[in-house]
Amino acid sequence: MAEPLLFEMSRPERKGVPVPQSDVPEQALPAELCRDSLPLPEVAERDVVKHFTRLSQLNYGIDLGLYPLGSCTMKYNPRINEDAARQPGFAMIHPYQPAETVQGALELLYELQGYLAEISGFDAVTLQPAAGAHGELTGILVVRAYHESRGDSARTKVIVPDSAHGTNPATAAMAGYQVITVPSNARGNVDLEALRKVVGPDTAAMMITNPNTLGLYDEGASELVEIIHEAGGLVYNDGANFNAILGIVKPGEIGFDIMHYNVHKTFSTPHGGGGPGAGPVGVKAHLARFLPTPTVVKDETDAGPTYRLEPVPDSIGKLHAFWGNFGVLVRAYTYIIANGDTGLRAVSEHAVLNANYIRAKLSDVYAVPIDRINMHECLLSGSRQKKLGVRTLDIAKRLIDKGFYPPTVYFPLIIDEALLIEPTETETVETLDSFIAAMREIAREAEEQPEEVKSAPHHTPVRRLDEATAARRPNLRWQPPEQAAD
Repeated sequence: MAEPLLFEMSRPERKGVPVPQSDVPEQALPAELCRDSLPLPEVAERDVVKHFTRLSQLNYGIDLGLYPLGSCTMKYNPRINEDAARQPGFAMIHPYQPAETVQGALELLYELQGYLAEISGFDAVTLQPAAGAHGELTGILVVRAYHESRGDSARTKVIVPDSAHGTNPATAAMAGYQVITVPSNARGNVDLEALRKVVGPDTAAMMITNPNTLGLYDEGASELVEIIHEAGGLVYNDGANFNAILGIVKPGEIGFDIMHYNVHKTFSTPHGGGGPGAGPVGVKAHLARFLPTPTVVKDETDAGPTYRLEPVPDSIGKLHAFWGNFGVLVRAYTYIIANGDTGLRAVSEHAVLNANYIRAKLSDVYAVPIDRINMHECLLSGSRQKKLGVRTLDIAKRLIDKGFYPPTVYFPLIIDEALLIEPTETETVETLDSFIAAMREIAREAEEQPEEVKSAPHHTPVRRLDEATAARRPNLRWQPPEQAAD
């Protein structure tokens, strides 16, 4: 039997907190600010604690188990990162303080700019953007500023592969560009012949995710860069999947001009529920003067180094208040220095190993759309199960019954019944084996008991929801059952 909700526990005159007698004269509030009634639940403090503790136990998070959301990199967040971000010298400072009183914070930002540039092969970094999509917008505004500075107003198009994150074409459109889509080839790379047909003097840039959303490294990346550069355009790399190549490949050395980093993914700030995040942007030297203003610079003095904020000469402007999402940046800095260069390379190597292990163990029961070594995430398909009447969504819901958070489903859009699984480097082989066993069991159930899968989940407080209706007509407040029925 389900426990009652907080409103259902309400009893007249039951109180959780004794309110002291007011010692100031009562004042009537304006009538327009008052309701005729305010039906808050009347409950004891014990009831409130039970209610919210129970809700917390129903929630799922990265500290409880595998969170295999492809393209999201939901890795475990080391507690040392939290300890660092909560140091009073970081947590209690105010952005309006004079620079001389926050030298430690500015030094951290300066060093983080340098670390990110070194890791990725870029020459300059801004820490302002608050998330990946915000970083994309920053990058495309830099593209526009670059072409405008050269008097090149004919460049009106941004090329985007069909495997791109949905934010890529949206970002280009928001910046005023026409989006041109190019297809992927049978190997999961950008079709270079198709690319050559659409590149021209009107090409402002190409936005590519590499490794891409198929979980693959684009084998033609260097040639792709040459094609765009020969036409006078710039190449933007969406760094959402940077966790696959740390210490192995530097995008700036391949020839990419711009890249954003999802430091809340790659450098391990927990980001479930939509935040917090940070999306720094790295650029090559010829674009540094367009980055958001200000930036942190270092001055050498007789008394030692000092740090200050300095305007950027031809900046696109300010993209975020003050210094960006500072707490997230502290966590990223801590993660980088804790791992070092060899540790960061090991992060990627283990992430790639884990993803390929899952693919190899499941390839006989789930379709593998592109059969080649994948990077940090593996792409499977529920197309075999679809023939049995079981869809990818059903598989995802049944995984909840098995104790696992589902992977990303139906993305990338170009793959039928897609299952995009990213285990990250922080999961043990025992956890991976448990997940693999659950997936194999669901494949067997799809053949022998398809209705068991199609009606899942069976063991959750709320069963299968009509997700389309929930998105279009959300029910955001509790009502007594008799009112809800009306």
